[in-house]
Amino acid sequence: MSGGDKLDFEIRPNLQPVPAAERAALLANPGFGRIFTDHMVTIRYAEGKGWYDARVEARAPIPMDPATAVLHYAQEIFEGLKAYHAADGGVTMFRPQANAARFAASAERMAMAPLPEAAFLESLRQLITIDRDWIPTGEDGSLYLRPFMYASEVFLGVRPAMEYLYVVIASPVGSYFSGGVKPVNVWVSPHYTRAAPGGTGAAKCGGNYATSLVAQAEAMEHGCDQVVFLDAVERRYVDELGGMNVFFVYDDGTLVTPPLTGTILPGITRDSVITLARQQGRTVVERPISFDEWRADAESGRLREAFACGTAAVITPIGQVRFPDGSFTIADGGPGETTMGLRQILVDLQRGRGEDPNGWVYRVS
Repeated sequence: MSGGDKLDFEIRPNLQPVPAAERAALLANPGFGRIFTDHMVTIRYAEGKGWYDARVEARAPIPMDPATAVLHYAQEIFEGLKAYHAADGGVTMFRPQANAARFAASAERMAMAPLPEAAFLESLRQLITIDRDWIPTGEDGSLYLRPFMYASEVFLGVRPAMEYLYVVIASPVGSYFSGGVKPVNVWVSPHYTRAAPGGTGAAKCGGNYATSLVAQAEAMEHGCDQVVFLDAVERRYVDELGGMNVFFVYDDGTLVTPPLTGTILPGITRDSVITLARQQGRTVVERPISFDEWRADAESGRLREAFACGTAAVITPIGQVRFPDGSFTIADGGPGETTMGLRQILVDLQRGRGEDPNGWVYRVS
């Protein structure tokens, strides 16, 4: 199919869905990423044929030959977004077009076939529609959607694959951090970096997360919830957390966030925060900020708040920063007014409770 062509989905309902009573019990406390819905979407790609064989079918294991290219050369990308019960009883997503654009950009960086936006959006709509009963109704509940794509061609050889499989699965989720929204402690990694200039930092590929795991384990060993990466060149400037972008709030109300220079994932929540803060009349500056500046400004009191943001955790305040030589606390260590205010605006938007001047809410039903 071309970018403007319509892709028809074959619907194959799961003949053995989870019984309603069992589903209700699971949704009472879903956690994050542990429970999955009854169905999945698959679309195939072959060079010279394009995208084809779009299906909604029962969620099941994917047969894979031992020589499947992704297992050897790691051509793989993914996205993460959510579906919500709206205040009017409908179902919505938040800025899925932005996810579609980032998915295509990630594909280009990884020498993969980009999936057209129309097919991306329709795949999400199809899965949400058939598995709507899996969307939790609690305050923090949502249906986490995981589109991903990998090189499915069977061959050994270092070149871009000529066949790909695109899949969407869904997981009902609650709060990302156990215990709900509360300040997290972060560990500044002295040994590991996330991405270097010219690398894959701006792509949402599995390899970026695989290389962060040892650093995340180091953070947990030091009693922290998340790791903070510094730049790979000078090892001075803050890049991002293991899976979230970061913001700093100063005493004059200014927000500062590291710039997108190719080593940082262009977060959709990050972009939303920048837009919402500017619409509030706040100054938002995208510039490099060193770890030494972060520490000095926190200790002087100029820095009043810091927070991390991403699809899974939305906006999460940072309370304490730890590093090999010590630690420092942001203000009193509690959630800041600006952080929580922006979080509330964003959550209300996502759930259809607030005005949507930017047209970000995407109605599924």
